[in-house]
Amino acid sequence: MINIIYEDNHLLVVEKPINMLVQSDNTKDTDLLTILKSYLKEKYHKPGNVYLGLVHRLDRVTGGIMVFAKTSKAASRLSEQVRTHKLHKVYHAVVLGKVEKTGHFEDKLLKNTKTNIVTVDSRGKDSSLDYELLSYHPEKNVSLVRIHLNTGRSHQIRVQFSSRGHALYGDQRYNKEAKVGEQIALFASSLGFYHPITKEYITFNLDLPKRKPWNWFN
Repeated sequence: MINIIYEDNHLLVVEKPINMLVQSDNTKDTDLLTILKSYLKEKYHKPGNVYLGLVHRLDRVTGGIMVFAKTSKAASRLSEQVRTHKLHKVYHAVVLGKVEKTGHFEDKLLKNTKTNIVTVDSRGKDSSLDYELLSYHPEKNVSLVRIHLNTGRSHQIRVQFSSRGHALYGDQRYNKEAKVGEQIALFASSLGFYHPITKEYITFNLDLPKRKPWNWFN
């Protein structure tokens, strides 16, 4: 069952499991949106189709916090916060090597829609993030970082770090050192936004996973 973090008449805040699609695609694999709609339909005995607005996404391989809108009004107001960068996303990642204590990355990222590969390219979209180093593991030569996304581009964190020689641990797509079967060390740990109806600023947080490589920093 999906971990429901918060729910009211307007919002549904959940933990997206790793390796689960947010929305169905041509693979027909299980997706989070369908599961949550079924949850609402059963819980509230709703006839017919259930409305649930998707206002932001996570990569399939990434787990962590997501917010969904239970009404079209909430969806519209949350989507506006996404557009105006008022919905704040914080991620944790384990990256190869030792990074500086703090950093700001700005790049233009271009997505190849045929291969689903993102590259740094002058024809791409402006992409920026800020990070801080939380811990460095000298034996494993990896860094635990907290990342504040300023833009929400596809594969942004993965590409911006890998392009600087600090690919994410276990990233099968952008880390040449990743071993088959390793899980990418990227987690959406915190989400903050203004409640679409009450206007109150609310923040939700999740503990980091207990598995490798996260537990190297315990």
